[in-house]
Amino acid sequence: MSKEVKRKRLYELYEIVEEHNRRYYVEDDPIIEDSEYDALMREIKELEAENPEIVSPNSPTRRVGGYAVTTFEKVTHTVQMGSLQDVFSEEELYAFDNRVRHEVKPVYAVEPKIDGLSVSLEYRNGEFVRGSTRGDGFVGEDITENIRTIRSVPMKLTEALPFIEVRGEVYMPRKSFAALVAEQEENGEKIAKNPRNAAAGSLRQKDSSVTAKRSLDIFIFNIQQIEGKELSSHHESLDYLKKLGFKVVDDRLYDTIDGAVQRIREIGEEKREYSYDTDGAVIKVDDFSQRDILGSTSKVPKWAVAFKYPPEEKETKLLEIEINVGRTGALTPVAIFEPIILAGTTVSRASLHNQDIISQLDIRLGDTIVVRKAGEIIPEVVKVAKHEDGSEPYIIPDICPVCGHKAEKSGDEAAIRCINPNCRAQLLRNIIHFASREAMNIDGLGDAIVEQLVQNNLIENSADLYKLTFEQLLTLPNFKEKSASNLLNAIENSKKNEADRLLFGLGIKGIGRRSAELLCKQFGSIEAIMNASVDDITAIDSFGGILAENVYNAFKDEDMIRLVERFKEYGLDMTYTDTVKGDTFKGLIFVLTGTLPTLKREQAKEMIEALGGKCSGSVSKKTNYVVAGEAAGSKLTKAEELGVKVISEDELLAMIEG
Repeated sequence: MSKEVKRKRLYELYEIVEEHNRRYYVEDDPIIEDSEYDALMREIKELEAENPEIVSPNSPTRRVGGYAVTTFEKVTHTVQMGSLQDVFSEEELYAFDNRVRHEVKPVYAVEPKIDGLSVSLEYRNGEFVRGSTRGDGFVGEDITENIRTIRSVPMKLTEALPFIEVRGEVYMPRKSFAALVAEQEENGEKIAKNPRNAAAGSLRQKDSSVTAKRSLDIFIFNIQQIEGKELSSHHESLDYLKKLGFKVVDDRLYDTIDGAVQRIREIGEEKREYSYDTDGAVIKVDDFSQRDILGSTSKVPKWAVAFKYPPEEKETKLLEIEINVGRTGALTPVAIFEPIILAGTTVSRASLHNQDIISQLDIRLGDTIVVRKAGEIIPEVVKVAKHEDGSEPYIIPDICPVCGHKAEKSGDEAAIRCINPNCRAQLLRNIIHFASREAMNIDGLGDAIVEQLVQNNLIENSADLYKLTFEQLLTLPNFKEKSASNLLNAIENSKKNEADRLLFGLGIKGIGRRSAELLCKQFGSIEAIMNASVDDITAIDSFGGILAENVYNAFKDEDMIRLVERFKEYGLDMTYTDTVKGDTFKGLIFVLTGTLPTLKREQAKEMIEALGGKCSGSVSKKTNYVVAGEAAGSKLTKAEELGVKVISEDELLAMIEG
């Protein structure tokens, strides 16, 4: 197959997959099975791997993220992304109507107000080119790579308009929010307060692969700019956006304020059934020419307002506080209270998250507490209405309720953790992390398999994986000879991983993949790290005192020492071979942008770092070289503005060879 034939096939596959994405994520009307979709994606990945120089920046493989930045570049909005005036009563809605009718005879569009993060999406010739946050309305931040991970955002429109900029609301579906909170509690992390905060935090992740895991979604509700098409009303524009492939907000038209107010009441009743969080409804004049007549104040348009619903809160009595232990040892307090009905369901439990929140709210046993639902789904204690006579402040016990081991708080961290690494409550999570792709990369050892192994008492910690037998695996449900053999081979192959992967797999608090690599580069082996002092570790660039103490304390724990000894006995590689081949690029900072002809960005990054250079995600005055490929975009423009030297892939390779 010639290069041109491969390119045509690849771009044909892009269009096919984009159409299926639209049907699945926008229209909720899939027409193929998951297995067929997976086959199309496999073919795309194979063609892209063989021909990296023809990969589109809008390839569906970019949906999973994986691109990281150090800072978000600023984006100046050509059209201001303004806000609406809030109203809180029906009387204010009728007053708004009176003001409008002094000037025009309106038809109103009414739609739910999505509680998320407002963003701008830009397309040129039908192709997605940039996504940015609202910011202050005038200047936002470039979040293009993170926007690509949202499956309902079309990468290619059904019409190749010269240019269109649309505005939408990125939100986290309630189910995704509930899953995120559960994960954060297990890890003892700061808990997202509501779906809106969670969506905003997810969109501003510097690693787009993290954003991809958050299952964000979007509704488009406005056209900011458009070339090549004339539109006369809001309702018409939403119909057109839907034809282009966007997931649009549900609007309905009313020629009287009474009809519009009734619809706002209906949304208030229906909102608990929505898959997303909404804190209000928007009423706006539909006709664009009438909007021009009405105009705006210095802050808000005169042709629209946002009606805000009051939150549903109820009082109840706190009966007890139950302590649960997460998979990372975090002790999570849970309020048990007299049952109440909130948002249509009966609730009697709500997480209190950590001691800081208990102390901040001054929660005590026997209190009359006020409860509501965050995101209409997760019960939360808002405040204390009344203390019971003689009550005392509640303090989480410093003993793990599962294993009886000591639990303690470390530094500024909010969570109180069981410090026993062999606590059964932590077991599953530790092993799953150990086997993950970034750690030991044991293919086939997913969450469900780990749970099976633990439940059947075949393993109690990560080291036990290396003593599993063929016969033991065959006793498990769904394990056949081939699957058992494949898993054992994957476990055996993991012994060849270098020490930085093993160190990361140990799950030491605060030690990520990059930190593990820096430690191994500095000390050369796991044994040397175990014998290092806090001062030795803090000498590493970017290592602070808290992180150094985490490493030092981890390797003073007897259980951790025994675990590492067992890994050594089973033949795991305890040494690290530095891949740096020289210092040709020492002190130089490179930025990679666009699609390079033959190299993937990760390959180019590895080559640069192997010669002592550093790769940054953004262009600044400190940047020495920008390596630009096809569709380089804003980073190339910034380099030219700052006078940073721009080179091609060929020039980079010549520098490396030289």
